[in-house]
Amino acid sequence: MKVTILSLGGSIVAPEGVDSAFLKRFKNAISDFLEERKDEKLILTVGGGAPARIYQKAAREIDDSIASDKLDWLGIRATHLNGELVKAVFSGYVEDDLVTDPRVEIPFTGRILVAAGWKPGFSTDTDAVYLARKFGAKKVINLSNIRKVYTDDPKLNADAKPLDRISWDDFRKMVGSEWSPGKNTPFDPVASKIAAEEGMSVICADGRNIENLIAILKDEPFEGTTISSF
Repeated sequence: MKVTILSLGGSIVAPEGVDSAFLKRFKNAISDFLEERKDEKLILTVGGGAPARIYQKAAREIDDSIASDKLDWLGIRATHLNGELVKAVFSGYVEDDLVTDPRVEIPFTGRILVAAGWKPGFSTDTDAVYLARKFGAKKVINLSNIRKVYTDDPKLNADAKPLDRISWDDFRKMVGSEWSPGKNTPFDPVASKIAAEEGMSVICADGRNIENLIAILKDEPFEGTTISSF
């Protein structure tokens, strides 16, 4: 079976609270896709969203000297909570436990496998890349609340331009090489390094646009940015 990896950003699962309306639309669309494509499986890695942001912010306000790994663990636990929610939503397709360590033996007996945070030092984007490598996938679909990767932060630079494609070299110059808890980039620096080394491509797109997501899954024309080695 073909395995496709979706890195599902916490920003669309739980932007402030849980976005149940989005999750319902997402569930219905993915269910229809799987019923149509019987030879496909999906791996969903789920980010931390608002729960991660709220708890990390509180910790910093209480003690601004708290170590980065402690803050990362707060974010990781938030991904576990969101991951269990997504796993419950897709209970008809998920037969395995929530994956919290991509290195272990994973049976993947259902049609969908749900994964969440593993350890400090990176986001669930990196977990998605590890799982892609484990299951032989060369593409990761990164779903967040942005339509495309821009040449700069469009909130800060009105001249920032959206990109249809960008090389790993250029993308990694933009996002840097260091991870910090709660870092907000289209795809995290650690994941980017590994994906580039593995020759993977990453598609960054707005996960809230369900029709566009299904177009990506079906290899049809879509709106988003492809990061690859060309």
